[in-house]
Parts: sequence; structure tokens; C-alpha cells
Amino acid sequence: MQPNPMRARVERGEVQIGTWVTLVRTPSILALLQAAGLDFARVDMEHTALSIDTIADMAVLARALNFPIAVRPPKANREWITRLLDVGVWNLHCPQVESAAHAAEIVAASRYAPMGLRGNGGLGVATDFATTGTVAERREFANRQVFVTVMLETAAAFADLDAIAAMDGIDALTLGPADLAQDLGVFGSPDQARVLDEKRDLIVAAAKRHGKTCAMLAASFEQVHQWQQAGALLLAYSSDAEVLRSGFSQAMARIKG
Repeated sequence: MQPNPMRARVERGEVQIGTWVTLVRTPSILALLQAAGLDFARVDMEHTALSIDTIADMAVLARALNFPIAVRPPKANREWITRLLDVGVWNLHCPQVESAAHAAEIVAASRYAPMGLRGNGGLGVATDFATTGTVAERREFANRQVFVTVMLETAAAFADLDAIAAMDGIDALTLGPADLAQDLGVFGSPDQARVLDEKRDLIVAAAKRHGKTCAMLAASFEQVHQWQQAGALLLAYSSDAEVLRSGFSQAMARIKG
């Protein structure tokens, strides 16, 4: 069974730059992103039409390329976590985590006993169809390789920030800027950037206190450097849709004048 390259790089303290995949459904987008120099792709199911079939195909290719994907499910619950892990996804990007109790449910769903109560799916892509070693050894290996990032997207979530950050089985912390800004009542206001940066600073500090990884979404090159310098190791720059639109818009402006 092969290890999770995203976790391995995090444990070595390596910064990884990725992007959101929200539009392109063909798994070959992963080969393109890897060739372009990115380190991972974060695939969104919460706000897109991407299906579990597409994710399964992407997960197989990601393992073959040694190019990790992290998947945001429509909901961070047992059903979705189980399905994503069983089709070969190592990295979960869990939305709308509002309490330590919810974080504990995510840990339980994503890890086998004694760490959690992950369901047993049997031989499949998640184990690379391997039968070497004992079942207990394969389960222990899986527990070590799964990597869980939780998204704090409401004011209420920050009341449990330290409890979530301290929890064994929660590997990385981040926020959802648009939903958080909406919940805080600053979306679209002059205060939005300042308020969100204050929340990002809280997440960076909590991650450092508890030895966890910090992940950040960056909309600009400047934000990538800002949060890299602050200590974030997982940085998602823009998205496939945004980069395609920006690139074609710039090209058309030059062609059409």
C-alpha cells in the first residue's frame, strides 16, 4: 500500500501549492495541473456537479500520478466520508465544522478502531487491492495516512477552535472566507478583509499551539506569500474556473483590443 504524499510532505514541513477544481470533470486535469507545477488539487463537491463516479476516477489517477487530491464533500458526515475514503481519497476537506462534537464525529468516521469507528469496505482502491500483511496492519496504515482538514465557516465554530485544534485525528485547520464573512455580517463590506485576516490569525495561532497544519485559500499571489510566511503549509491558489476565465479574458482583450 502506497503512502499519502500530501501527509508525507506536511510531515517534512514542505509548503504545497494547489488549486480548487470546481469545473473540469475529466480526471486528466490532474495530469495537467501536475505538469504545470502544482503540488495538489482540491476537488469541490459541495458547490459543484462533480459526482462520486468522477471522484473515484480522479482518486485512482491521483494515486497513479502520485499527485494528491483533497476532496470537499457536500457534507462532512459519515456517509460521505466513508464513500470518499473507500474510493481511494486520502485527504478530506470538511466543510461547515461548527463544534468540537462535529469534529469528533469526523474523526470517528475517518479512522478505524481504536481511534474511530470507520466502516469496513473490504478489498478495493483504498487499499490498492493489497492483501499483504494482516487486516490490522492495513487498518493501522490507513489510520496514519488519512489527512483531515476542517473548515471553520461560522462565528460559533471559533468558540471551539482550541478544542478542535487539540483533537487527535484533526490534521489541519482552515476557514471558509465567503461563508464566514456572511455569518459575521461583513460580506462585501470595507471591513471584510480585515475581519477575515483576524480570524485567519486565530487559526494560524491555534495550529501552532497544537502542532497542527494550517491551510489557506489565496485569491492572489500576495496572499499566497502572506500566509506562507505566517506558517501555512497548504495553500490553494484560485480555481480552474477562475484561471480559465482570467486567461481567456486577458487573451481576448489583447486580440480584440
